[in-house]
Amino acid sequence: MIKNYPILLLLSAMLISCNGKEKNDRDQNNTSRRFYSVSDFGMGADLSYVNQIIEHGGIYRDSGNITNPYVIFKKYGANTIRFRLWHNPRWTREVYNPPIAGMYNDFDDVKRGIQAAKAQGMAVSLDFHYSDIWADPAKQVTPAAWEGLSLELLHDSIYNYTLMTLDKLEALNIMPEFVQTGNEINPGFLLPQGNRWDKTADFVYLINGAIKAVRDAALSSAIKPKIIVHIAQPENALSWFQGIDAAGLTDYDIAGISYYYLWSTVGIDNVSDYIADIKDLTKKDVMVVETAYPWTLNNADSYNNILGTDKLTVDYPANQTGQYNYLVRLTQEIIDGGGIGIHYWEPAWITSDMKDKWGTGSAWDCNTLFDFQGNVIKGMNYMTYPYTFKK
Repeated sequence: MIKNYPILLLLSAMLISCNGKEKNDRDQNNTSRRFYSVSDFGMGADLSYVNQIIEHGGIYRDSGNITNPYVIFKKYGANTIRFRLWHNPRWTREVYNPPIAGMYNDFDDVKRGIQAAKAQGMAVSLDFHYSDIWADPAKQVTPAAWEGLSLELLHDSIYNYTLMTLDKLEALNIMPEFVQTGNEINPGFLLPQGNRWDKTADFVYLINGAIKAVRDAALSSAIKPKIIVHIAQPENALSWFQGIDAAGLTDYDIAGISYYYLWSTVGIDNVSDYIADIKDLTKKDVMVVETAYPWTLNNADSYNNILGTDKLTVDYPANQTGQYNYLVRLTQEIIDGGGIGIHYWEPAWITSDMKDKWGTGSAWDCNTLFDFQGNVIKGMNYMTYPYTFKK
């Protein structure tokens, strides 16, 4: 997603019945919960902001008790935690006055997050942005340290940086189970050299450097990370992957997509069809690596929320039950299409005194899995719903 405006309790609500899909209401106190292993289905959460939030006054509660957020997500069914990694995000310390000592979403911060997730027995997905700041369909800015490099030197820099990062994690016994070689790379990455559309051969050359680094790092590790190629919105993925195999991009494991109701033209009823089509085209597994849905129309602070009321429907209103039902339906759609996982983007971005370039607090507090006081809400239960899998 475009990040500069910048899913887990007891079960409730419904499975939807449409085109053979089940629909029935369940009481919130129903104890028919199911916990999934990563090999069953990836129930993931991107917690990239959590360290910063905690260090700037954010508090998470489970049943009224202050609780470690990693413990909360494990308790409510998460089996994978995702973290973004920026190359040299000095701006994350400079937005504070005075500037703070460390940075966020750099190697040291991500290392802390990975250690916390692994301590709870959860898998990790590491999302290389290959930028000093947000990389997404609107911007793929080369790290300042790599500006002006020739194509060959840029390729070597990507390879060496990726390999060094993973080797350091392996030395700490925290190799990630999944690695994204770029974030929402619809236009390509490391622009202008890595343009997917105008310089396809150069783009493939560069991303294959990152991929080779992941494969080489895995040689000395018991964990062999699955490589994810990540595109924003399912309607964009088919054209993006079309012809990329012939261009030489073949050595990856998962076609990852973002699916946001706000920015996608694909209705939730059609997600399974797109998942199946992407899987058929790429001959790879497919995973939704970013998604979210609001539980309220209100705002906890002065940081304007990212929210689109025009796409909300009576089936899924912006309340706790609406959010829960939406996530159950979306997860079943992914499963029906043959997908292997769903990751909720920043479900713990609650309000706090944390800062970014655009505000203090949270632009996402209406889309979290916590209320404005940091309490777990109903939507958190979607990860343990007893989904129907094809036999």
